Amino acid sequence: MTGPNGVPAGPLDALSERLGGIAYGGDYNPEQWPRDIWHEDVRLMRDAGVNLVTLGVFSWSRLEPRVGSYDWSLLDTVLDLLHDNGIAVDLATPTAAPPPWFSKAHPTSLPQNASGTRLTHGSRQAFCPSSPDYARAADAVVTALATRYAAHPAVAMWHVHNEWGNHNALCYCDTSGAAFRDWLRARYTTLDRVNDVWGTDFWGQRYGGWDEIDPPRDTTAFRNPGQELDYRRFSSDALLTRHRAESALLRDLAPGIPITTNLLGTLEKKVDGHAFARHSDIVSIDHYLVAADPGNHVDLALNADLARGMAGGRPWLLMEHSTSAVNWQPVNVPKAPGEMRRNSLTHLARGADGIMFFQWRQSRAGAEKWHSAMLPHGGTGTRTWAEVTALGAELTTLAEVCGTQVRADVALLFDWHTWWALELEARPSERLRYLDTVRDWYRALWDLGVTCDLVAPDADLTPYRAVVAPSLYLVSDADADSLHAYVRGGGHAVLGPFSGAVDAYDRVRTGGHPGAFRDLLGLVVDEYVPLREGESALLSDGGRALLWTERVESRGCTARLRFADGPDGGPARGGPAVTRHSYGAGAGWYAAAALPARSLRDLMDSVCREAGAAPVASVPPGVEAVRRSAGDRSYLFLVNHTDGEVTIPVDGLTRLDGSALPGCASVPAGDVVVLREQPVRERAVRHREEDR
Repeated sequence: MTGPNGVPAGPLDALSERLGGIAYGGDYNPEQWPRDIWHEDVRLMRDAGVNLVTLGVFSWSRLEPRVGSYDWSLLDTVLDLLHDNGIAVDLATPTAAPPPWFSKAHPTSLPQNASGTRLTHGSRQAFCPSSPDYARAADAVVTALATRYAAHPAVAMWHVHNEWGNHNALCYCDTSGAAFRDWLRARYTTLDRVNDVWGTDFWGQRYGGWDEIDPPRDTTAFRNPGQELDYRRFSSDALLTRHRAESALLRDLAPGIPITTNLLGTLEKKVDGHAFARHSDIVSIDHYLVAADPGNHVDLALNADLARGMAGGRPWLLMEHSTSAVNWQPVNVPKAPGEMRRNSLTHLARGADGIMFFQWRQSRAGAEKWHSAMLPHGGTGTRTWAEVTALGAELTTLAEVCGTQVRADVALLFDWHTWWALELEARPSERLRYLDTVRDWYRALWDLGVTCDLVAPDADLTPYRAVVAPSLYLVSDADADSLHAYVRGGGHAVLGPFSGAVDAYDRVRTGGHPGAFRDLLGLVVDEYVPLREGESALLSDGGRALLWTERVESRGCTARLRFADGPDGGPARGGPAVTRHSYGAGAGWYAAAALPARSLRDLMDSVCREAGAAPVASVPPGVEAVRRSAGDRSYLFLVNHTDGEVTIPVDGLTRLDGSALPGCASVPAGDVVVLREQPVRERAVRHREEDR
């Protein structure tokens, strides 16, 4: 089997082929309901167009009610029932919810917080990631599960765990401490090296033996930042070790079945999503809107573009989102009519080949009984059910989009290690937050209609016309060298404030800021000048920088925006606020301030224009245009987030039913329109003829 570009198809291509198109469904928890409900569930799933469900996520206590004693009756029945009705299964390992008997038998497996309090059973993920008792029990249930169901025809994919690290990303118990010391030995080999990278001679923290190192628990003053950063890395790696262990068992016992895990909302600080994505056959994410945020549609796009970046540009799966209200925000309002469809099709536009929900049937008990579902408490007479069935039918008509890809001209560097380091204690300003900065810069690109991939700093940058690094406070030597080489080769890179300041261990790069990028940017930062609450610095374009400014001295760069005024001690009047520096065949740009929205958008526009990174289409503000293509297939998604109908000029596009458009496409308020474009070769010939 080959994919849409003639290259070997990936696991998601094979899954889409098996399903006959876009994956559609959600988490199914039949253990919450009497058996007589199961047949009704499957009948309604077929009515809704469901072709894939995730099964068994929280079923460990059902499957193994006593240690080593398994009860497969529920899964046997439900798997057969789903298969007989043409519904495939994403079968989960149930390891995110150890049973009560396990926690009682192994009380030291429960996680401990930084203040030394041992948490108790009573929720989910109540385990220490480094616990050997947990590892043995988890491996045993995964082995038993895979052995029994490897050959079951319903099983189309394995779902490892659930939202790794959502509730137990950091454990500070003695077991974790011992595992941390092992991790340090493997990473640094010698204790002298640990002392060096952590700078332990400051405050007399130098270690003379490995057994002296503990987790960075609560202490009298600031923790050692190098130790805390490494503990974040160790903790993410401890969970990744479990992910890899479960995956290895599944690959051995059930070869040929792809493996995924639902990465937690992507914009969560808890684990390194890039690392988990590299060890998954199919990249899957969960995404939930913050209802109170009027710009939550931009955050949705950001999450989708990060999922696509983690997938290396290939299609990915939206494993969970909500049909309507969630249950964990301060006020949980329902989605407006049409919003669920618009959310779903926006994910599809940005590369998802599956639209899944939590969950199939809304629970009647438990912590998430007020979380919406595909089949609400009110049943089939509800607005939500009508929208769910309509979406299922519509996705069937969009099956031809499967396997196509979004191709971006711009890369935005997104790095969990930088995030962890920037927000440790004792920084110049706790108001300079990583995710806030990333969102601001992404919003500027979104407003311009420029598609970007969110990728790790060690990604291959050569396919991109421009690279945007909103916050690269921490950067390794190798990643800094890669960015230099990219610009020397003709690329355009734009860096945000406080970038390049420290190395991979959170040690300040000496010789002047921004240490890693002085040559690339052609400047030196004399001093960082964070702003207090209520302070601002006037810019030469009339905008005002908030949060952060820098006093910059040129070493060859040209100022593109200047400071016009500011608080005492801040940048001098006329000092550079945005700079450009020719470097090799390309250019390095720098923002020496937390720029307001208009100034930031102007900067992104200048960089993209010079780099040749163009919007997908000319659309009014508040409208997204995203293209998916492969080979001779190309589709334009138009998403209208405004309150009014918009008309967009189009040329050579048709509706998916093949009917022609009268030179323009009308997109009603809040609607999504998907159009088929001319094959790429035909568009190229037409443009050449027009040029003549």
